[in-house]
Amino acid sequence: MLMIELTHNPIDFAAVLASVNSHDAGANVLFTGTTRRMTGNEETIRLDYDGYHDMAVSELTKLANEAKQKWPVIACSIVHRLGTVELGEASVAVAVSTPHRSESFAAAEWILNQLKQRVPIWKRDHRPGGVSQWQHPDSGRVSAFSPPSNDEQPESKA
Repeated sequence: MLMIELTHNPIDFAAVLASVNSHDAGANVLFTGTTRRMTGNEETIRLDYDGYHDMAVSELTKLANEAKQKWPVIACSIVHRLGTVELGEASVAVAVSTPHRSESFAAAEWILNQLKQRVPIWKRDHRPGGVSQWQHPDSGRVSAFSPPSNDEQPESKA
């Protein structure tokens, strides 16, 4: 079972977790990444996400399939928000089922780390005073995909 979704709606955690449920799995792991108020000394008011829909879905599917080659993944679901994500709301959910918990935890963490490096989704971090900046989630490296400048909106194909 594989569920890949980009959505403008709040993520339904119960549905994501249920999508990986299997009688063959001894472990189901659900990770959710939420919008937090502080990153270091910087305050966040809200986040906006956008990206290249078809390319993002393709890359997320590749990640899930690669995880299945590395671990005995029975089912995998990856859901990422687009649009505005307020404080405390989830922007991403990754669920994985495997025969044993260590495999589920490892696969879910690997998927999330790869997602941040490879998937063409950007976030715009809104800060107090009207300051905002678009960035690729893995802001420590230059993305193969160019994020929009602060003055323009990325093209959304969602």
